[in-house]
Amino acid sequence: MVNDAFQDTRPRALSVSELNHQARHLLESSFMQVWVEGELSGLSRPSSGHWYFSLKDQKCQIRCAMFRGMNQRIRSIPKEGDKVRIRGKVTLYENRGDFQIIVEHIEPAGLGPLQQAFEKLKRKLQAEGLFETARKKPIPTLPSHIGVVTSPTGAAIHDILTVLARRCPGIPVTVYPTTVQGQPATAEIVRAIGLAQAHGVADVLIIGRGGGSLEDLWCFNEEAVARAIAACPIPTVSAVGHETDITIADFVADFRAPTPSAAAEKVTPDQKDLLRQVNDREFRLENAVKRAFQRMGAKLEHLSARLRDPRRELQEKAQRLDGLDLRLGSAMAQRMNQSRIRSTHLAQRLAMQSPRKQLISNRETLERSTSQLDKAMQGVLAKLQDKLEHTAGSLNLVSPLATLGRGYAIVRDERGQIIRNAPDVSAGDQISAHVANGTVTAEVKSVNTQSNWLTPTKD
Repeated sequence: MVNDAFQDTRPRALSVSELNHQARHLLESSFMQVWVEGELSGLSRPSSGHWYFSLKDQKCQIRCAMFRGMNQRIRSIPKEGDKVRIRGKVTLYENRGDFQIIVEHIEPAGLGPLQQAFEKLKRKLQAEGLFETARKKPIPTLPSHIGVVTSPTGAAIHDILTVLARRCPGIPVTVYPTTVQGQPATAEIVRAIGLAQAHGVADVLIIGRGGGSLEDLWCFNEEAVARAIAACPIPTVSAVGHETDITIADFVADFRAPTPSAAAEKVTPDQKDLLRQVNDREFRLENAVKRAFQRMGAKLEHLSARLRDPRRELQEKAQRLDGLDLRLGSAMAQRMNQSRIRSTHLAQRLAMQSPRKQLISNRETLERSTSQLDKAMQGVLAKLQDKLEHTAGSLNLVSPLATLGRGYAIVRDERGQIIRNAPDVSAGDQISAHVANGTVTAEVKSVNTQSNWLTPTKD
């Protein structure tokens, strides 16, 4: 038995295998896929068909391995000293602890003929507006039918169907088969897209394939395929190659998915999420219905409490009507009594102010005044008569007629002028003398200026 006082307290040491394994796991999880450019060196092609070489620059180099399944797609074998671009996964060869890249694709550095054709077609379609966001159709969130244009035997269809079955197995799927590599692929892809349109059941269309070299994916860079995708009335999802693979189809499609699996996830909702949403909405609906019933029940109780027996309401209305009728009768009787008293009072006042009595009184006054006026006028007339007679007597005393009556006359000459003095006439003048009862014409025989005319003369 070992004494506890002598136990080893140092940190546990990793084995070389454990360290290499952890390092490999760290590298592969940190670098999913990379593109590296450099000079090819030390190319080795053993009988297994695999390629082993190094990629270097002016300072460093890295080991690379390209297995037969990948390098068989390469049309031209690179040679020592070529400048190349590779795509692959960073890893560690655990047996020797070698840091290396597992190469999936290799191509000459710089723009090759295919890359030049890619850029030329990209510029042409972009100038036509086929890449514009405004023309892209929205992808339905819950499609009723999904169409897939891909190879029926490739890895892409397996990944797509697996994801669809896991996320939402109830949505029907129709595969429109086509080759996705080689010379016939372009025409077959265009035909498959047209078949999906003619079929008319899919409301979203996945178009794609698994990863590969630029040559492998080239059919998705053809102008015919690009225009077929752009003209498709069904919303399209491009799912060509891996995340780093870019094709013309990605630009013209309504949505670009980095992988076929990602495309399947894009076009389908997760049934677990849908179930959670349904359960949540069911719970909310149930609570809303309960609250609605509670509110309606409370309202019903409140209305029931307020609702009264209509017979009692009618009795109260009838009783109130009787009370109003009695009040109306009493008010009318009181009003009529008041009107009667007022009418009597007004009649009495009218009788007191009757014009007949006033007319009788005025007539008596008028008669008295008329009698008094007659007496007064008679008195005045008598006085005036007396005064007139007195005045007439006075006037008569000084009247020329009275004078003429006493023997006087008014003498006028021939011209009618009154003769006042004797010298006013001469002997032989014709004169006229006005007496009391007429006129006497005479001729002057002589004129005497002496004042003895009061002494009578004898003829």
